[in-house]
Amino acid sequence: MAKAIQSERINFSSIKKIIEYPDFLDIQVQSFQNFFQLETPAEKRENEGLFKVFSDNFPISDSRDIFLLEFVDYLVDPPKYSVDECIDRGLTYSVPLKAKLRLSCNDDENEDFETIEQEVFLGNIPYMTRKGSFVINGAERVIVSQLHR
Repeated sequence: MAKAIQSERINFSSIKKIIEYPDFLDIQVQSFQNFFQLETPAEKRENEGLFKVFSDNFPISDSRDIFLLEFVDYLVDPPKYSVDECIDRGLTYSVPLKAKLRLSCNDDENEDFETIEQEVFLGNIPYMTRKGSFVINGAERVIVSQLHR
């Protein structure tokens, strides 16, 4: 007759050691901060993120190479409303993006043309909250990137 083998039962219902979970949205927040480089002075910004987008697309010249539009710097103003106000009013939590551009003339015939440097408003960009979420039309949302094959 076969002998019954008794094994010890393992109880998974009680956890003896609680595991601390990392902040999963911290990667998103760091990536967003690296994209804008707001903490970095303009002259020390690395060629990545928003600065790289501007650097790759400027300078722009007209078809006859007379005028040249150069990118100098970009500025991000503080948000107009707080996160709570945007949720209550059904607004998007965003910041105005401005670029400092320089227009110069390369033609000797236009000697009276002076180089113009001014800030140009480009639009409002949704801004990430401290929790790593965005408020779009009053609804708080978290954007999670996905890998595509």
